[in-house]
Amino acid sequence: MPASYTHPVVAQVLSALEKARPFLHILIGPRQVGKSTAANDIVKRWRAPAHFAAADGPLPPGPEWVTAQWEVARSLSRTSDTGALLVLDEIQKVRGWSETIKALWDEEKRTGGTVNVILLGSSSLLMQQGLTESLAGRFLLYRCPHWGYPEMRDAFGFTLDQWLYFGGYPGAAALADDEEQWRRYVADGLVETALARDVLQMHTIAKPALLRHLFGLAAAYPAQIFSYNKMLGQLQEAGNTTTLAHYLRLLETAFLATGLDLRRSSPMKRGSSPKLILWNNALISAVRNRTYAEVVEQDPTFRGRLVENAVGAHLLNHLGAGAVGYWRDGNDEVDFTVTTPRGMWGIEVKSGKPVSPRGMEKFLKQFPLAKPLIVGSGGLSLEDFFTTMPGELFA
Repeated sequence: MPASYTHPVVAQVLSALEKARPFLHILIGPRQVGKSTAANDIVKRWRAPAHFAAADGPLPPGPEWVTAQWEVARSLSRTSDTGALLVLDEIQKVRGWSETIKALWDEEKRTGGTVNVILLGSSSLLMQQGLTESLAGRFLLYRCPHWGYPEMRDAFGFTLDQWLYFGGYPGAAALADDEEQWRRYVADGLVETALARDVLQMHTIAKPALLRHLFGLAAAYPAQIFSYNKMLGQLQEAGNTTTLAHYLRLLETAFLATGLDLRRSSPMKRGSSPKLILWNNALISAVRNRTYAEVVEQDPTFRGRLVENAVGAHLLNHLGAGAVGYWRDGNDEVDFTVTTPRGMWGIEVKSGKPVSPRGMEKFLKQFPLAKPLIVGSGGLSLEDFFTTMPGELFA
């Protein structure tokens, strides 16, 4: 990451700390998107003693690890009129972390302590479980998603096509001029680490090989609707559709891949073929082993798949999986649906791939209150879409 680039979350957290609000500050997001770097920037700018510790070891530590780090911060706070800052990275690795944090934080507030706390986590499921079960009402949450086009453009000078292919991992950007080395770095240093430490280490997985093969399948068919029965035919020792759906959900919790649900007019209807979306286009390019020139310059059809996946990833990273889906009725399809408290949208991506001319028309007949959005040719340009936060776009 360029030394001159500062993650926006740094200013947000520092502003909240300076206002002395009685909250835990929690940063959540994928691996290798700058959470730790941002936390270190906060420590450097914090005008008081600070202690940084990471729980990302080969074996998950116990709750006593949190207590020990907290005592270090307490000792530092006694030397400063403004208290101390405690930063705990990969907190979801600690057994019983949320209950321990709750007890220590409540004691801190009860005794008038001056330890300020920042927690970092890279597993959405484990973090959300801890936050909802033990820490409700005690925290401010900051989401650190995969880097989008504006961040990679401003920090590394990426063009739109470069971002579509190389994706949004800032640590890998320096390797973009050596594609083979870049693919090895993403596959071994990012994907395998996320699978091993955020999924396999933290959950009971009966078939680890199947989990990896399922991720590879998603990367091979980005932005495509793929039935679970068809997956069973593609994967060895796949077990059953329930296992596949569970494993796909675990990949989602590590911010790797998601199977979008079909948006139905009746919530009583269940079961659908998932639409496979990777949270970062780098995951596609690293696994498929095709060069930038082969994809972007010579294969407009697959470039269209990269564009469509990037649209889905942009929505997922900023709105969450629960707000995003797709719609299909027979041969008619709408690429994405977005549902928020303010309304529903149908999104068609036009990037050179075949588009059903009747898809949007039939979708709007089924959902007459929904609003249409065309992204690409004839609608909102790709540059404008990717540089606009979905929260603003769907307001």
